[in-house]
Amino acid sequence: MRRALLLALAVLALPVQALELKPFSANYTADWKQVPVSGTAQRSLERLDDGSWRLDFEASMLVASLNERSTFRTEGDTFLPLSYRLKRSGLGKGKRVEHRFDWDNKQVEGSDRGDPVKLPLHRGLLDKSTYQLALQHEVAAGKKSMSYQVVDGDEIETYDFRVLGEEKVSTKAGQVDAIKVERVRDPTQSKRETILWFATNWDYLLVRLHQVEKDGKEYQIMLEEGRVDGKVVKGN
Repeated sequence: MRRALLLALAVLALPVQALELKPFSANYTADWKQVPVSGTAQRSLERLDDGSWRLDFEASMLVASLNERSTFRTEGDTFLPLSYRLKRSGLGKGKRVEHRFDWDNKQVEGSDRGDPVKLPLHRGLLDKSTYQLALQHEVAAGKKSMSYQVVDGDEIETYDFRVLGEEKVSTKAGQVDAIKVERVRDPTQSKRETILWFATNWDYLLVRLHQVEKDGKEYQIMLEEGRVDGKVVKGN
């Protein structure tokens, strides 16, 4: 018993493993089921000169466009968001969201569609882009269910996910082995559906995303080409 306790304490005393992020860039085709013309999407992660990171996502097609940008830093195994910005136009009303994460004063401040946002900030709280990287890394670590606290507009919401299994995905870069992950929602509260596929041999890069909105509209992005840590993504 004493030996087991000492081993447990030794494990707890080990330093927290730092996140090993790899820069990437990926181009996707973007399709709305209701729109006959395909669009494009780009997603990239870049390390900045000050040691922080920037995650960008941009999608555009004939009738709509969306731009997201997050900046963050890491501390041990924790993502610490610094800023988040979203701009969406077309497909109904436009939307603009900006969040600033003030770690000194433990506050999230910004605006959502012109309305002020002010929320308490704590370690583990993520923005609507950075949580995707956290999900990517926890799937890589072998977790089967994940949960995140995310600043969503002017609220803090819980995003839950579960791994559905392994699946091969045919992309223009070739066929890749992937882990299929589903966002878990209460079907009595939301009709939205989100499925993501992460490439196991390419640092769990997002290779496909399929989403059904609450009004039934379907959206999908599929990998065309990508680079992870400077290496071109190639299928099996």
